[in-house]
Amino acid sequence: MLATRLWCRVGIKFCTRYQSRSASGSISTESAAQNYCAKLVRQFDKENFLCTLLLKNPGRRSALAIRAFNVEIARITGSVSDDKIGQMRLKFWEETVDKLYREDLKHVPDQPVVQEIKQAIDKHRLTKRYFQRLVTARWNSNLRFVTSKQLEEYVENSVSSVYYLLLEAHGVRNVHADHAASHLGKAQGIVNLLRSIPYQERRNVVPIPQEVLIQHGVSQERIIRNRKDDKGVEEVVFQLASSAHQHLEKARNLWESVPKQARPVLLPGAATGRFLERLRRANFHLTDPNLLKSDSALPLVIYWNHFRGKF
Repeated sequence: MLATRLWCRVGIKFCTRYQSRSASGSISTESAAQNYCAKLVRQFDKENFLCTLLLKNPGRRSALAIRAFNVEIARITGSVSDDKIGQMRLKFWEETVDKLYREDLKHVPDQPVVQEIKQAIDKHRLTKRYFQRLVTARWNSNLRFVTSKQLEEYVENSVSSVYYLLLEAHGVRNVHADHAASHLGKAQGIVNLLRSIPYQERRNVVPIPQEVLIQHGVSQERIIRNRKDDKGVEEVVFQLASSAHQHLEKARNLWESVPKQARPVLLPGAATGRFLERLRRANFHLTDPNLLKSDSALPLVIYWNHFRGKF
């Protein structure tokens, strides 16, 4: 826990160390936007923030912008009680993305994430389709899936698309890197959904495909209760965790084919693998006290994998 806090503090200072100042001594608008994105990712996406700190500029700045964009749209559902309000906010981002790719755009909206995304688009010629996928995926605010295929399509659009953009921000357009990013995104996306279940009781959301629940004869209510002695729930969690592990292993098996400059982008695979191992030790019980605690060793695990060039 202490290591994570220290790394986050160092990271914020590192990201803002070169902030330019005007003659009056105030921080420039551009630097303020960078700082805003870094703090947003640090607050709501800490594990990916830790990994992003190890990237090199200018890719790191663009990576924080992409991560911040994803945070903005991902937290809409949880921050509003009215679905219509959430849809309006998603519509704003959908229209904003469209505007940022217009050649006749004369004024970038005065919003820090939008400003940083615009510079990333201009600098790296990021693909519009991936931003659109990120927004479109969030329209499924209930996270209700009938089949496992629907779940995988959701995580492909909502997580893998982030990795495609990060790769482009690092100048990587490579089929092997994209293939690894697709599998990593699916692994991380499934893990994210599993990790969210203990906190979904208020929203009464169970992001597990109906076909998996039916296969094991488990109701959504049992998933939410998640009793330690419920073997059916354990089997459901095990099946999804196994799927995530398989995708992670497929991504890692492509390591030698992935260009070296792309490997740091895939570093969050270390955090995903770390959680799956902790889940296994907890016998796939999502509310195990040890699993709900912050992983104090994670910063060291991430750095060690970065040092080895692994993910």
